[in-house]
Amino acid sequence: MDAPDLVVPVREVAVNEQLRYALRTWTANLPHRRVWIVGFRPAWLRDVGHIPTRQAGTKYANTTVAVRAACEHPEVSERFLLMNDDFFVMQRQADMPVLNRGPVREVETYYAARASGPYLAGMRKTRELLAELGHTDPLSFELHVPLPVDKTGMLKALDVGRRLAVVHKRTLYANLADLQGDRIEDVKVMHRGPRFPHGPFLSTMPDAFTHGMVGGHIRQAYFQPSPYETPGRR
Repeated sequence: MDAPDLVVPVREVAVNEQLRYALRTWTANLPHRRVWIVGFRPAWLRDVGHIPTRQAGTKYANTTVAVRAACEHPEVSERFLLMNDDFFVMQRQADMPVLNRGPVREVETYYAARASGPYLAGMRKTRELLAELGHTDPLSFELHVPLPVDKTGMLKALDVGRRLAVVHKRTLYANLADLQGDRIEDVKVMHRGPRFPHGPFLSTMPDAFTHGMVGGHIRQAYFQPSPYETPGRR
């Protein structure tokens, strides 16, 4: 099987050092054909595909627009890996596995005990939609790790979830495609302290990356520029 493309929705931001180091980890550890930046393209990038999108909505709506644009682009590989610009692949992956976060009902309970808001509401609405479609106990795929996607299936999922203000598109797609995979804990690091996952995947909040020990760990391990960086450009 040919190596997949990497599809990365990117918001408009002046500095994106997380993306720079994410690309370094993907170059070292994640076999791929081409990188596609969807949305905002930082000036220091080179040798990537770019699909510009209008980012006029919420962050949830903007990423949905980005994923649809990638799926509709004829040059993006039929099978691709859906990334974020803060996903770090720290160990070599011959082929990216499918990973889940366990039942949506459990993830929903976890978030409901801590906060409310559009993300939790979208999780609940996505679970209810899946139940209407016969998936009575769906798995959550809202992890900060790459997700293998096929364009046809994702477009179907986005059409099915079009009426939701916040659609959990990874979860909707993966359940409609009958994906399962292995269960893991999420790898997002939100603090500056020394405790963070030391497995194959990491993700960081901007502050944790810039000021935290996890960010120092990533920068020390991947100090060599990737082929996607224009020399001397920050």
